[in-house]
Amino acid sequence: MKLKPLLDRVVIKRIEEENRTVGGIIIPDTAKEKPSQGQVIAVGPGGRDDDGKLVQMTLKPGDRVLFGKWSGTEIKIDGEDLVIMKESEVFGILE
Repeated sequence: MKLKPLLDRVVIKRIEEENRTVGGIIIPDTAKEKPSQGQVIAVGPGGRDDDGKLVQMTLKPGDRVLFGKWSGTEIKIDGEDLVIMKESEVFGILE
């Protein structure tokens, strides 16, 4: 993939969650919610502050992150479902 996000945007690939409950019940696809975890695929150079100075990005490719299930915009590139959003929409980095 050759997608370079602009400014403070990041491209994230959702990480699918388990399709079974702890008790072993299989959850059908129609009842699943969108995953709110993902892996950062690409990051932009950073945003600008009020003085026009570049603010470096905190996220980097490979980070596993947590975000809201309605955050960002869903896109499809090379048959792969991705989400593009601003870095400020990401809640945190999972370690």
